[in-house]
Amino acid sequence: MKQISLGDRKYRLVATERDGQWLAQAVRDDNGDPFGIECAGATEAAAIDRLARWLEWQHEHAAALEELQRAERAYHRTIAGSAFASPTEGPSALELQKESLEAVEAARIRLDEIRTGKPE
Repeated sequence: MKQISLGDRKYRLVATERDGQWLAQAVRDDNGDPFGIECAGATEAAAIDRLARWLEWQHEHAAALEELQRAERAYHRTIAGSAFASPTEGPSALELQKESLEAVEAARIRLDEIRTGKPE
């Protein structure tokens, strides 16, 4: 058994042997519920290491997805607010929209980068 903390969550990684193969599963510390996928390995350590890599990737993926969703909501607020923007105060509506859209694109690129790093 191994323990891992990711963000505000803690997991116990437990491996069991079935038919000569080790299978590891994460269990949430706070409520005892299983989380994520099962990972197989030739040894207990290999299965647990593979699961730990997947959990780290999943945590990073969830954070990047959340960031993209936040950027999209901000973009939609910018678009909606542009209808009421005064052309004489501060940046123009088009400049604000462009900035907001660039933030969405940056978050999308980051999410795509993380997705390509998904462990096998």
